[in-house]
Amino acid sequence: MSVDRDGYSPQEDLASIVAHYKPQSIVYCGDTADAVLTAHYGERPNEAFQQLPGPNPTTALPLSKLYDLALITDTLEHIDHHSGELLLGQLRNMGAVRIALLVGDSAPDWHFRDFIGLGFKRLYHYEAPIASTLYAYDIATYNHRRDWNNPHNWANPEMWDKARW
Repeated sequence: MSVDRDGYSPQEDLASIVAHYKPQSIVYCGDTADAVLTAHYGERPNEAFQQLPGPNPTTALPLSKLYDLALITDTLEHIDHHSGELLLGQLRNMGAVRIALLVGDSAPDWHFRDFIGLGFKRLYHYEAPIASTLYAYDIATYNHRRDWNNPHNWANPEMWDKARW
């Protein structure tokens, strides 16, 4: 298990995400995700776990059900940007409640703003020799409630039929 120069390991961090959420169903792609799940669960039941095909994971989309967690590792580095956006967008919108994504700095055409634009939060950037970044998406924390974002502040009913705006 490799660690960065600060002593952090992506495998351990992914394992702690799995242990924290205790998902009943997982969709995953990549060798690191497979190793983490094998270490955590051992032999996995087929109905609760779905592995996306390695060379082109978008061929399995859309998924037949909503999964509790998606683990995507070692994938965006090997597919084009459009296919990666399709994969992450489909997982985010219809595939999984939570997504943990480990992407290497060597991924072509992928930048921090791309992941933020898709609603991901950067959890940690692993320094050399790993040179990867761990991102996460959770629908429960994606769009927090704001005080101004409620029906009471959308209009001023006292002024209806009195003023035009």
